[in-house]
Amino acid sequence: MLVPPQRPNPRQGLTGDSPEINYSDRATMVAWEGFLSRGRFSPGTSTDVRTLIQASWQRSSSAGINAETREAPLLQDSYELDVVRHSNHNLVEAARTPFAQLGSLLFDCGAMLILTDADGLIIDTIGDPQTLKDGRRINLEVGGLWNESIVGTNGIGTALWTGEPIFVHAGEHFCSGLKSWTCAGAPIRDPLDRRVIGLIDLSGRPSIFQRHNTALVAAAAREIQETLAKRQRKENSRLMEAFLNSVHTWGPEDGVVILDRSGRVVYTRNTDSTGLTNGPDIEFEIGMQLVEMSETTAQSDIADTLSDGLDIRDVRPLRFENRFCGAAVILRGRETGSSPVSRPQTFAATLDYGDATTSMVGRSKAFLEAIELAKRVADTTVSVLVTGETGVGKELFARLIHSLSTNGADAPYIDVNCGAVAKELFGAELFGHVAGAFTGAVREGKPGKFELADGGILCLDEIGEMPLDLQPYLLRVLEERAVYRVGDNKRRKVDVRLISLTNRDLKTDIEVGKFRRDLFYRIGTVTIHVPPLRERGGDIDLLIDYFNETTSQASGETPMQFPEATREVLRTYPWPGNVRELRNLIEQLNLLSKDRHVRPGDLPPEFHVTGKTGTETDAGDGEAGEDSGLTRLEVAERDAIKQALVAKNGNLTRVAKSLGISRPTLYRKMQLYDIRRVYE
Repeated sequence: MLVPPQRPNPRQGLTGDSPEINYSDRATMVAWEGFLSRGRFSPGTSTDVRTLIQASWQRSSSAGINAETREAPLLQDSYELDVVRHSNHNLVEAARTPFAQLGSLLFDCGAMLILTDADGLIIDTIGDPQTLKDGRRINLEVGGLWNESIVGTNGIGTALWTGEPIFVHAGEHFCSGLKSWTCAGAPIRDPLDRRVIGLIDLSGRPSIFQRHNTALVAAAAREIQETLAKRQRKENSRLMEAFLNSVHTWGPEDGVVILDRSGRVVYTRNTDSTGLTNGPDIEFEIGMQLVEMSETTAQSDIADTLSDGLDIRDVRPLRFENRFCGAAVILRGRETGSSPVSRPQTFAATLDYGDATTSMVGRSKAFLEAIELAKRVADTTVSVLVTGETGVGKELFARLIHSLSTNGADAPYIDVNCGAVAKELFGAELFGHVAGAFTGAVREGKPGKFELADGGILCLDEIGEMPLDLQPYLLRVLEERAVYRVGDNKRRKVDVRLISLTNRDLKTDIEVGKFRRDLFYRIGTVTIHVPPLRERGGDIDLLIDYFNETTSQASGETPMQFPEATREVLRTYPWPGNVRELRNLIEQLNLLSKDRHVRPGDLPPEFHVTGKTGTETDAGDGEAGEDSGLTRLEVAERDAIKQALVAKNGNLTRVAKSLGISRPTLYRKMQLYDIRRVYE
């Protein structure tokens, strides 16, 4: 929680260097006057002035700054200021939330909050009205330039120079006109290349000084950086999507470098200079500025800029939703006798979950057929049933339909996991309730998920787990397009499109009386089957590369290397947890990998039992003949579960997580294969 500054204890000391020192305004002024008269600090002279302030005074003096200056320069050109603010649009947007949180707390505290660009130019302020008014007297306002090289020691400029959170208090300022202020500044860094891109500062009269002021702005700076990092990950996902969806041709040994809209490297593959025909001795580090680039930069200009020493096969500008987002540079690899090949059609889509994003990536025939069906039904109003094993990404298909529908992201998207709602609360969860409808009901009543989804999509996950006695009520709502809250007879119209997800065979459930036939046909006007990962062929390699890239970026690590032997193990594994299991594996390897090279032996134990035939078992395990009737994939799946049980000492939660499946799915699999739980 961010805490506003409070009035200090007059005897409280200042900190900044270690150890803590006591601040004396008189002693500081004497030291300042002595420094100005001599132009330096005498060697061996004892002073109460902190070393970082002494160093800043030295820099200020060397820069020829007039110590009698009473204000910072002010940028008068409104057009130029607008240009600066526009170029820092992402920074301003990322600071909006902490500014709003802190700004409301500063009105009676005699303090103001300031946002600057990397040069110390103020681009936003908020805070106590009187303090804002006082700040304008020294140009501590939008357009004020507070670089240390221009206005001397101050909380903004000196923090930018050091690159660390600091405070500058009262007499510590170099210029006399600033000594009636105290300020604490913290630099804001770019999440990709870690360069300083701006600063957040808390300023006011000396009476507001608190030792926690520096910690406060440092926390605000971290919050801004985290927001920028989320946006960076979203942009990188869209950049990868644009690249995968672009038409491209290259050879198997060619290198790939993807640049963001400003020309910085965000992804590389196969760019080792030894594998490039005329490649220079260059490492394409993530975040490095390879070329200055903008939306108006021509493809030929990019190629010409990079052509010095690089053997470029192709440069491909990338666009997302008709908006320029970067470029892909293909570097010609060592000749292998093979000609450039056209890659198979690839589908990639970035789906927005609000604060997070996820992507769908694939090019296998089965996957693309499911995608094409989802596209065709997106702009209709029919109910859709999405089927598939646990972990295949059924909810992503629901999100895709939502994003492609007429209203798109503007329409509500409400999801309910039917397997996670208690039976006695199911009706109230879906249909809402009125005050006093049941014990524990909200006093004012509460709308249900159908009402919240009005005008959009309601996604019912694990619909096969819906209690049988509640299924007629769902059918009635779908047919009447209206709901009745629990405890109420008022009819409430709703315009909701239903998308249902299940990993169960509902037709079998109908035969045994666990699911209503009429409801099945009502929710499944169109059925989309999402293929399991083991049936998606080359998508495994594609997803390995995609999750490797996104996971490495999120953790700030270089992408891992997967040699062919490791990839072959991953291709032949049955993936009982499907895409979710693969993603979890890559995230686990990213955390544990030391040299960023993933060898077959680095994979978990369950990945080393997939070489059996359909009837083979480990010698001496006492289970000969138990594979009768099982396919090879089922045997591999069973053995993977057994290996995981041993590795996780029978902890089913950890087993399910390691396999990338849910606990209910793990229970069903154990019953199917007659697997007994293992304990230490």
